[in-house]
Amino acid sequence: MTPDRFNALIDAYGADARRWPVSERAAAEAFLATAPEATRAALAEADEIDALLHGSKAPVVSMALRDRVIAAAAESGLKAGRTGRRWLDRIFLVAGAGWAAAACAGVVAGLGLTTHLTADAQADAVLYQASLDAVDDTEWVG
Repeated sequence: MTPDRFNALIDAYGADARRWPVSERAAAEAFLATAPEATRAALAEADEIDALLHGSKAPVVSMALRDRVIAAAAESGLKAGRTGRRWLDRIFLVAGAGWAAAACAGVVAGLGLTTHLTADAQADAVLYQASLDAVDDTEWVG
């Protein structure tokens, strides 16, 4: 744990170690045991800020403001969809479909050619194995 990383932790999560990421909590607490005075001062300042935040009254948002914000977000989303990258999305969709079709065609062609090109080799292998199991005429004649 470095002083910069410890300061980043208290800036992001506050002074309460219970809010720190579990994966870094033990290292941060061990670092704090031997931390320089500047780090301890930063922790004390973060503790004061936490106390102020916990003591302040939570803002109450009216339903009218909430509805206006949601309506504005929905309206801006619709405008962005109409005038945004819609044409670019279609190009990517067509290109992706083309790549998928080419891949499928390659698989079908490969399977078809494999069975056709290996038919002679399979026939030769079957005939060779049959000749190994067959009784030769010289065995009967002696």
